[in-house]
Amino acid sequence: MHQIPQPMLASSVASIPDPAKTPGGLAFEPKWDGFRALVAFDGERVEIGSRGAKPLTRYFPELVAAFARSLPEPCLIDGEIVVPRGAPGTQRLDWEALTQRIHPAASRVALLSEQTPAMLIAFDLLARGERDLQPEPFETRRAELVDLLGEVPHPVHVTRTTDDPTVAERWLAQFEGAGLDGVIAKPLARPYAPNKRAMFKIKHARTADVVTFGYRVHKSGSGVGSLLVGLYDGDGKLWNVGGVAAFTDKRRRELIDELEPLVVRDDEGAAVTGETEKSRFSGGRDAGFVRLRPDRVLEVRYDQLEGRRFRHTVQFARWRPDREPASCTYDQLETVAAYDLGDVLV
Repeated sequence: MHQIPQPMLASSVASIPDPAKTPGGLAFEPKWDGFRALVAFDGERVEIGSRGAKPLTRYFPELVAAFARSLPEPCLIDGEIVVPRGAPGTQRLDWEALTQRIHPAASRVALLSEQTPAMLIAFDLLARGERDLQPEPFETRRAELVDLLGEVPHPVHVTRTTDDPTVAERWLAQFEGAGLDGVIAKPLARPYAPNKRAMFKIKHARTADVVTFGYRVHKSGSGVGSLLVGLYDGDGKLWNVGGVAAFTDKRRRELIDELEPLVVRDDEGAAVTGETEKSRFSGGRDAGFVRLRPDRVLEVRYDQLEGRRFRHTVQFARWRPDREPASCTYDQLETVAAYDLGDVLV
């Protein structure tokens, strides 16, 4: 079995890059919002590696069975595991269902593999048979990928690509409605570069004004690790919408002092609706937080909303002392038109 490498990564850019400015040109792909997966198949056994240290094989038995049954020869595939939801014509990616698939109990894993089956979106081929394709340019690897997997049935899909930046712009606008989160641009002439940011990612960048209702202490035990932020619905109910992190050491310590006047006892804090539990990938970290009076407003940068929460950790932009907390409502957020996942897979 081929050794699973670290995946090739992408650097963020503000807009669709010009292919003419990259030697050899660019290929554009939808950016699938799931679990990065490197699938190794030796003709009998299957292993699924992730971007981090956690192997994914045991969590997706339905994919392991499908790969062993359908992959035509030994190979090493780079792709994304996603879970769809909804009926044909109204399908989109379901991030919450995907995260639930990471469960310690084998019985639960087996049940979820039937209730919320996953699929693999393949976008690169690193080995085929005994051949290592990583030194080959992406243009060659892509052709090999289509040749190998083009006729393989669901749940294996080969992502679509285009060399037209105008089409990529349209994908960036439309495919978010199916739960995707941007576009990837890959230099056609470059070899595979494990753990290197050799691609480009273009994601939506938006801002919102939110109210902070608490914070978690940094894992080091010193300073604010993340601010918990919320938005009000039309009934005046405050919902937890996510966290703001990535502060410097100095700024984390400063925030402790700045927020001290807002700290309240648990029975005095404002009621907040929505989950504040730890992630399944949090390694058992304490999910507790210091509750604050929801009096301070901040502006954050975010990419998209998943249900009532921001899909990813948001970025701090600035404090907004000019805004009243009650004005931080869902109404300010951009509404994205629905788009059928099936039309993205075509």
